[in-house]
Parts: sequence; C-alpha cells; structure tokens
Amino acid sequence: MSDMRVVIAGAAGHMGRVLVRLVQETPGMKVSGAIEPPGHVALGEDAGLLAGAGRALVQVTSDMDAALSQADAVIDFTIPRVSVEIAGLAAKHRKVHICGTTGCSDAENDAIASSARIATIVKSGNFSLGVNLLAALVKRAAEALDEDFDIEIVEMHHNRKVDAPSGTALMFGEAAAKGRKIALADHRDSGRDGQTGARKRGDIGFAALRGGTVIGEHSVIFAGPTERVVMTHIAEDRALFARGALKAALWAHGKPAGLYSMADVLGF
Repeated sequence: MSDMRVVIAGAAGHMGRVLVRLVQETPGMKVSGAIEPPGHVALGEDAGLLAGAGRALVQVTSDMDAALSQADAVIDFTIPRVSVEIAGLAAKHRKVHICGTTGCSDAENDAIASSARIATIVKSGNFSLGVNLLAALVKRAAEALDEDFDIEIVEMHHNRKVDAPSGTALMFGEAAAKGRKIALADHRDSGRDGQTGARKRGDIGFAALRGGTVIGEHSVIFAGPTERVVMTHIAEDRALFARGALKAALWAHGKPAGLYSMADVLGF
C-alpha cells in the first residue's frame, strides 16, 4: 500500500514545521505539499529543510488547489478564513481535511460543515489525547454534579494567541453543557468587569490569560458549597497536537464524507 500523501497548510509556521517533521518520521505517510500564502518569504524553499527534518523534495507553494489535487489529505492549523477555503477545496477534490483552526465564527463553522457533506473533515479545538479524555470526564462530572456546583473554565496561552477563549476551553464548555443538557450559547459568561452583579446560577464561566510562551493550560473548576473539583490539562510540547492530527488523518483515510471530531477518532 502506498504512503498517504499529506499537504501541510502553513508549513513554514511553528506548528507547520512540527507537522512536516513528524509526517516525515511517520511510517505510511509522506509530505506531498507545503502551503503558504502568496508573497510569503518561504515560497520556493524545501519544506523539510525549513522544518529541520532533512530535504523533503517538496517546495513551499501558494497553489493550494494544485497541491490538494495530488494529495490524500491536508492538515490545517491556520486561520478561519483559510480553513473555510481549504474545506471547500477538500470537497472539490474529495480529500481528507484535518482542521485544528480555532476562533471560527458560526458562519465559518457552517461553511466547513457544508463542505463535509462531500469531504471527510475532522475538526477539533484540540487534537491532544489528554484533552479529549478530559472533555469526556468533564461531561460526566457535569452530569453528576447539579447546579449547586458552578462551572468555571480558566485557560492560559502565549502572548501571540489571537482568539479567546481558546478552542479547547470552548470544547470543555460544550462538554459541560452537554452534561447539563443545556445550550452553551445560552449559559456562557466570557467577561466580568465592574459591577456585574452576582454570578447567575447555571452559567458556565470562562477566563482567558495571555503571556509569555505558554503552550496551553486549561482547568475546569466545579465549585460547590464547601468543596471544589478541579480538572487540569497542561500541554508541554506542540508536538502532542501534531501527533493527534496525524492520528486523525490516518483514521480518516477511506472514511465516508462527514464532519468528525477527535472524540470519533479516539472512540470516546
């Protein structure tokens, strides 16, 4: 069986370079394309050399359409607008799209879901095994603990992150909301400043911290009368997200069109 051909979107960025390196090291996979936008300084460079992984014989290009037409899958940790474009191209060419982009609007999520009627798309706010396990535990805890337990989600990331709350924090919020059988949109509290009044019973609160080079730290707090349950995940290396994305790509190869999550990949 031939190797799975993988395009890396944003191949010259921090996550892109990690992905290129890990794909090169993974049996059964190879880098077949590397994408950056027009005018990017890395265009024409060898993607493997950029990643410090040895020559890949794949030049960084801005022609996403051509790269995807010759691939089996694309892995995408970019920005919402680009992810929507990639999803459309994945549908056009009927390819696998692994999407780890966060900060999508409802309209952008709807556009990606629409493409998933034709393409096989795995979209997740976090591809970490530990994070997805914790999300399953958060749902169970929210089912078991009633509204006497307030739910607060605290996250911290590096000072270059542009969206808040993080996709992972929202993922935990969705898990808690499912456990409580409520809609997160109706119970989300993402900002407190000034005379806000008392906390509304049943809300799910979010706090976002930014600073330094923190890769990702998340805590889900169930604060009840006289006791607290705190569940925490700490990411120590971006490679854990990349490994999860590669696992998702291998799992999705040959699967029917649809919008899947990392929970599907892991069987949670």
